[in-house]
Amino acid sequence: MTDLNSTKKEIPKFLVTGILAVFTDYCSYLLLSHFITIDIAKGISFTLGASVAFILNKFWTFEYEKKAISAILPFISLYASTLIVNVTLNHFSLIYISELKTVAFLIATSASTVLNFIGMKFWVFNPTTARGGK
Repeated sequence: MTDLNSTKKEIPKFLVTGILAVFTDYCSYLLLSHFITIDIAKGISFTLGASVAFILNKFWTFEYEKKAISAILPFISLYASTLIVNVTLNHFSLIYISELKTVAFLIATSASTVLNFIGMKFWVFNPTTARGGK
């Protein structure tokens, strides 16, 4: 029951954090896409958004008390995996669903958001996961 209560508190914080991270991702994606290839722009923008997500999720959403270093490698692993999903879905959405960058962005972001919450909740910022001390 405690895990359900903590999840109820974490979801709104995760959504606010996600909005800020997605805003960072989206704005940098649109800006960078004018200067570099779309896939590289998406990769860089996703990484910038991920940086915002790490900081806010560690300190605010999940209130992870262990040192940040203990969560960095799992976070990077999670986000590397979801980066591949994100860029791939963005790429194929532009080809097969819509040429509109915003539509492709939203499809890719929706999928990676769900995967990121699950990964952060149950792996990266899980207090029961032994990855070092406070």
